[in-house]
Amino acid sequence: MNGGKQSIPLTDTTSTPSSRNLWLRVASAAVLAPLAIAAAWIGGWPFTVFWGIAAIAVWWEWIGLVEPSGRNVVLATGVCALMLQGILFETGQLSIALMIVALGVLAGIVTAGKRAAPAAIGVIYASSLLLAALILRSDVAYGFAAIVFLFAIVWSTDVAAFFAGRAIGGPKLAPSVSPKKTWSGAVAGLLLAIAAAIGIAGLFSIGNPVMIGVVAAVLSVFSQLGDLFESGLKRSFEVKDASALIPGHGGVMDRLDGFIFAVAAAAIIGVARGGLDNPAAGLLIW
Repeated sequence: MNGGKQSIPLTDTTSTPSSRNLWLRVASAAVLAPLAIAAAWIGGWPFTVFWGIAAIAVWWEWIGLVEPSGRNVVLATGVCALMLQGILFETGQLSIALMIVALGVLAGIVTAGKRAAPAAIGVIYASSLLLAALILRSDVAYGFAAIVFLFAIVWSTDVAAFFAGRAIGGPKLAPSVSPKKTWSGAVAGLLLAIAAAIGIAGLFSIGNPVMIGVVAAVLSVFSQLGDLFESGLKRSFEVKDASALIPGHGGVMDRLDGFIFAVAAAAIIGVARGGLDNPAAGLLIW
């Protein structure tokens, strides 16, 4: 099957990385992180293209996991929907871009046959990554700060959970979904995310560190839920990685699982408080 699917036993969907694999992770992050930050700094079309490619990769991997009948037709339908969303957003037609998500879901249901439900969820999943990131970055005053703020939270959560979980161990977080994750790692990730978020807020001269810490804690939890969601998805389809696109990390979904949930939650908070004109301010200014 396409997508780099690797069958593994259900009892071990998360393996401890070897030293070589860990260095591959570091090297991949050293390349991708600056690119992501640069795209966020530039904004506009480069940012849209960057996250459009990421969303398409997520969709490709998703379809590779769920293996619906007529895979190529379903794949093309989702790619077209994601491309249209990016174009419409950049041309100031957000409402129509949101309608395209609904049409993409409908097309996925129609073309995926027995796998209609997973295909429909996949359209929403990939679209959430793209549109949530674009909505937050569209805030002229605080868009870049919001994206960096999210990066700091998600990356800090991942790093602290990875190392603390292995160094401290202890009770498992969700053994039926991801046997290697621990409560110690989850708490360490949460604490480092709060510290990193307050640091980023200070860098951008954003006040109210208490509320920044609260928001960071909420988004760290969503990041970890996103990680567990993808672990459960891979477990249900008996695969180790979504693909092999990123050395040391597996697939794009493996790298962005936490970010997808966190950026979606951040966009909802931002729009609820600041509206579509100032979503990043709504997220950061309390």
